[in-house]
Amino acid sequence: MTKYTILLLLSLSLWSGEPKQWGENVTGVVTTFTSDNKEVALTFDACGGSAKSSQFDDRLISFLIENHIPATLFINSRWIHSNPDIFARLASNPLFEIGNHGTAHRPLSVEGKSIYNIAGTASVEEVLHEINDNGSLIEKLTGKRPRFFRSGTAYYDEQAVAVAHENGVEIAGFSILGDAGATLGSQEVAHRIANAKSGDIIIMHMNHPESGTGEGVMEGVNKLKEEGFRFIRLSDVKNRLQRLP
Repeated sequence: MTKYTILLLLSLSLWSGEPKQWGENVTGVVTTFTSDNKEVALTFDACGGSAKSSQFDDRLISFLIENHIPATLFINSRWIHSNPDIFARLASNPLFEIGNHGTAHRPLSVEGKSIYNIAGTASVEEVLHEINDNGSLIEKLTGKRPRFFRSGTAYYDEQAVAVAHENGVEIAGFSILGDAGATLGSQEVAHRIANAKSGDIIIMHMNHPESGTGEGVMEGVNKLKEEGFRFIRLSDVKNRLQRLP
């Protein structure tokens, strides 16, 4: 019996009846962390799947590097295949940790629920493939399996989250929607970041250089720095992460 078969059987045992929750903030999702200091977690998604969504905001990432600002980067397998050299460069930079943004950028469901016209995974087995296929790709390329996972659309049901936990994966949600899928102007992005509180996890995107995200991040991060905030990767506070009840 393979490790995958054992994991599938264990995960199937968690599924009892229809899920009761569906959304970004369901039981078991991490949205904040505890801190006695001024600390904020910056997270950036890279989705892939089309020419537009497979872009790279080099100016944004260069800003983070030049200012020694760490972040957690959630990267989809399609983006990796489109940008192998950039991925290798990011993965080798100690400022960044690589998170898993899924294999096909699907919402995580055990019964095929959809959001934004994107069909979610339709079974426990599909949940495992969405997590593990990209997780294995990242591990093959970096030598390290990602601990943190964020689904495409960041939507889940609570049973899919439980399956992820059984798989040794933490579901990384957020407390601040930093750029609303890279649709906001730079001033609004900067405003949302600048108003962060200690323990917030901010979600943004690093695959849309045409958007206001990059400019907004630069302005918002500089304001937080002026207020004495420091920036952390999720693994830096792994023992202080707060799951939703």
